[in-house]
Amino acid sequence: MTRRACVIGAGPNGLSTAIVLAQRGLKVDVFEAEPQPGGAARTLELTLPGFLHDFGSAVYPFAAGSPFFSSLPLSNHGLEWIHSPCPLAHPLDDGTAITLERDVRDAESSLGQDGRAWRRLIGPFAERWSDLSSEVLRPIRLFSRHPLLLARFGLVAFPSAKMLAGFSFRRERTKALFAGLAAHSFLSLDEALSAAFGVLLGAAAHAVGWPIPRCGAQSITKALCSHLAALGGEITTSARIDSLTSLANYDVTLCDVTPLQLVRMASSRLSTTYTRQLAKYRYGPGAFKVDYALSQPIPWKAAECLRAATVHLGGSAAEIAASEAAMRLGRHSERPFVLLAQPSLFDATRAPAGKHTAWAYCHVPNGSDFDMLEALEAQIERFAPGFRDCILARRIFSPAALEKMDANLIGGDISGGSLDITQFLFRPTWRHYRTSAKDIYLCSSSTPPGAGVHGMCGYHAARMAASRLGI
Repeated sequence: MTRRACVIGAGPNGLSTAIVLAQRGLKVDVFEAEPQPGGAARTLELTLPGFLHDFGSAVYPFAAGSPFFSSLPLSNHGLEWIHSPCPLAHPLDDGTAITLERDVRDAESSLGQDGRAWRRLIGPFAERWSDLSSEVLRPIRLFSRHPLLLARFGLVAFPSAKMLAGFSFRRERTKALFAGLAAHSFLSLDEALSAAFGVLLGAAAHAVGWPIPRCGAQSITKALCSHLAALGGEITTSARIDSLTSLANYDVTLCDVTPLQLVRMASSRLSTTYTRQLAKYRYGPGAFKVDYALSQPIPWKAAECLRAATVHLGGSAAEIAASEAAMRLGRHSERPFVLLAQPSLFDATRAPAGKHTAWAYCHVPNGSDFDMLEALEAQIERFAPGFRDCILARRIFSPAALEKMDANLIGGDISGGSLDITQFLFRPTWRHYRTSAKDIYLCSSSTPPGAGVHGMCGYHAARMAASRLGI
């Protein structure tokens, strides 16, 4: 008799879970609350007709470098990656920009006196990306297949970004570049583990790039859905599951939800001790996001910014550190660190001919209702005077608006929970994917390895569930 699995949530992790289980021969049903699968990996006309905007994530180093996604024939299902000439640009107040080049040798040349230090720090991990990603995109384990590589990574990953950059680099420009990478962590840059994000994202840039999918994030979702369908899996949309008691006849249920939602839908099935543990789970800071329809490309002062799909706006390392520290203390920075994507420069499908799109967000305290629009746009204008004159339409997403669009984004937290060192080790508890109920598992970014579109949370959860079923 064929065993049956239920997956709640059709985001990248939920779909990855479903694919692994279908590969193992289970009959898999996926239930998605929204009319469109994808979770935060959706592409919608959010401003004007013909302008396609990625609702959540927009640039995909971890998807391109995912061990699981790389094992799937996603290109056969329509997924095509587009690489901008350089992955990242970081403009400065002197009218220039520092760029992160795709080739580590080009990066060494462009970074001047810090070039050799950059290559020594980042190069070894870029060269062994396949081995590194298989180790870090999973729970920490006692015995590693690549112990020396993992030990080397640990030495540079666990310090704060401020400490590592200060030790490694001489030029303020290079420190600013690294600070912007590390700030993806939503941590203060003097917190332990913040350096890990800088090193990983830098290594990914050289190893696999920071690509965008042609036609937007939905292309990733469509490819995953198409592959799942080929394996016999089924997806039901507009099917919100409020209680697991409404589900029957499944051998195992895997939930692409956060701990708060799991307690709401499965409290009667979970032990009191486990429920208490989940109640202690901490959600991370939120995001304040704006999507733009533009009449022309962004008028950057530094022409180098036109070579990159991703632009970091924050000025110096000290300024970025101050912005992130304020956010961690529950405050709103007057000069927030802004992450901006400009996909239409490299993918003409995103906007009508001659027009463009942009996507930008900054970090705010969880659940903030403070309007950051003026501060965010001031940061763009700072490095691209005349930007506001290019705006045809904008769509603003406060943390509450993000959560309304995707229930997993609690308080605007796009990381599935705080990424501090405690929750890095115990995410969401020491059980990781397992819950106190033998047939219920978590498979969201609230489990290891955490945030990012890579499907590895779902992959590991599904393998654990399949192992318990003996398949």
